[in-house]
Amino acid sequence: MLDDRMAVAWNAMEAAQESANDQSKSSAGDKYETSRSMGQLDRNMHARQYEQARQERTILERLQAVNGSGTYERVATGSLVKTTAGYFFIAVSAGAINLKGETILAVSAATPIGQALIGKEVKDTFLFKAKNRKIEEIL
Repeated sequence: MLDDRMAVAWNAMEAAQESANDQSKSSAGDKYETSRSMGQLDRNMHARQYEQARQERTILERLQAVNGSGTYERVATGSLVKTTAGYFFIAVSAGAINLKGETILAVSAATPIGQALIGKEVKDTFLFKAKNRKIEEIL
């Protein structure tokens, strides 16, 4: 599914770039600048969609590699952390990802929740959304 999203975004990005390039060959003046700008905006939008899908795929690959590979003493970059507030994957901020029926929030170590979790151990507590939460498992 992510590969399909990536392919669609890549093809749309290339089509938008070709359209913008064609405008430069056939037009002149303000109309040319507007059309070229619109083509560039479309290309940038599709490039962002492609990059988001690529990041999600990378995170899923990491999660699948982490899943079942053992437990760890402390939360670090690359950890999948089960807490009373849900699952967190410490890597890059990519939002919510569904894996095997579970919602996992991929967060950077630089985010407030990432900073609250880094270095903690199982049974440690941390503050999240003005409530004390507990780490149940580190995978």
